[in-house]
Amino acid sequence: MKSSSYKIILYISLLFTLFYNFSFFKNFFITYNFTGINIAYTISIIITLFAFISFVLSLLSSKYIFKPFIILVLVVSSFTAYFMDTYNVIIDHSMIRNSLQTNLEESMDLFSFQLILYVLFLGIIPSILIYKIKLSYGTFKQESIKKIKILFLLLLIILINLFSFSKFYTSFFREHKTLRYYANPTFWMFSVVNYVKRTIYNGKIVLKEVGKDANIKEPIEEKKELVIMVVGEATRADRFSLNGYERETNPLLKKEEIYNFSKMSSCGTSTAHSVPCMFSKFNRDNYSYKKGISNENVLDILKHTKQVNILWRDNNSDSKGVALRVKYEDFRSSKTNTICEKDGECRDEGMLVGLDNFIKESGKNDILIVLHQMGNHGPAYYKRYPKEYEKFTPICKTNQLEKCTKEEINNAYDNAILHTDAFLSKVINFLKPYSKKYETAMIYMSDHGESLGENGIYLHGMPYFMAPDTQTHVASLMWFGESMKEELDTKKLNELKDKPFSQDNLFHTLLGMFEVTTDVYKKEQDILFEIRKEE
Repeated sequence: MKSSSYKIILYISLLFTLFYNFSFFKNFFITYNFTGINIAYTISIIITLFAFISFVLSLLSSKYIFKPFIILVLVVSSFTAYFMDTYNVIIDHSMIRNSLQTNLEESMDLFSFQLILYVLFLGIIPSILIYKIKLSYGTFKQESIKKIKILFLLLLIILINLFSFSKFYTSFFREHKTLRYYANPTFWMFSVVNYVKRTIYNGKIVLKEVGKDANIKEPIEEKKELVIMVVGEATRADRFSLNGYERETNPLLKKEEIYNFSKMSSCGTSTAHSVPCMFSKFNRDNYSYKKGISNENVLDILKHTKQVNILWRDNNSDSKGVALRVKYEDFRSSKTNTICEKDGECRDEGMLVGLDNFIKESGKNDILIVLHQMGNHGPAYYKRYPKEYEKFTPICKTNQLEKCTKEEINNAYDNAILHTDAFLSKVINFLKPYSKKYETAMIYMSDHGESLGENGIYLHGMPYFMAPDTQTHVASLMWFGESMKEELDTKKLNELKDKPFSQDNLFHTLLGMFEVTTDVYKKEQDILFEIRKEE
């Protein structure tokens, strides 16, 4: 039995509207109660969504690519439906970039039986049916006229709905525009185009040199700097007991002379965005992916001085392009990381092994070591710490967070915070013996926060303008060895605890710590500038 491609599109669009848009309608009904006039609005939005999906699919499909195109949309939409329904995330261009930069191990953390069911029933089975259907086509002229008629009719249906309920749609698009981000498959298709436009069609990338005038002028007898920068992963500020959290999640750090920054904001809500942004010269408001990959970062500037030895060790996905031009070591496997579990989970502590050799080989140069943590990477928080850190129980022992209670999720996440506390304590104790020879310091800054089910939202990656504080308010602190501390007014430093800072400050603070003179350095953005003692 043969069928018209446009008839198939109508059936598929109805399928999308009813079975792939649970998140869209869930969020819609949170905003608009299903009572009174809202019932009419609901019927209207269903018709409009159906007509719009049909319009997009009809516009983009053609005789020669119809089946592959529809099958691709079905399969991808089954995945997006799962992640939106399960974690309440939005598939925008940033999320697509983050997904493409995720390694296999991280991807496996998201694998579940429920995901298989989504892909099977919403992706594979409909795709098989589409593959087996025989399609009938007329001449090119006939098909062209038919396509124009179908598109005109669908557009007419959309316009009639928009004008019939103009006040509702004005509110919908202006006051509640985030609702359309949940529309499946139209928004992820738009996001793919947006991602390609931002990433590929930007011409040849030419790396711009930044801070070539960078120089370090210090007396020969002055001690060299030894700084370890720890880039955290998915650590919320409100889960540090140093910031007033009722649970004791920082039992070891509280014993150290820590300078904690309780109001640190992230540059983005994903690793792919925040990490390159925090090391770049650009502030959050004017940073973009293109600017990040086409401009040198603060590590490059320190390298330009020829007086700073730099090492990046990574137990996360990778440096997101930050460490392309400095020494880089991957610590995600037992080949390099000597502290790995039987299940393949490698611990952050492994990045400390062998650092003594790098310091020894650095001679008389300053040293910056960056350690990129696995930290609190979700959703499998229970994997992020050894058994001895399981202080809070019961825990969520699955990556399907919606199957766990709020208490179980919080317990697993907080146990991972305990492990980060222990790791940072070990970094400090590693630096202490070097404090007689070097001016030592540790900087800790998480890349972004994490949602743990508040308002039905999990993980991270929401568009910044609509992201909750749990995804943008990050944990950050510093520790200084005695020599470095002598150069700072520690009384004033303590007063900075509740001052608002952001990852925008890191670029200039690092340059200031290494006493780099360069035109790109802005002292007003250096966290430590005002508290440095005059020589």
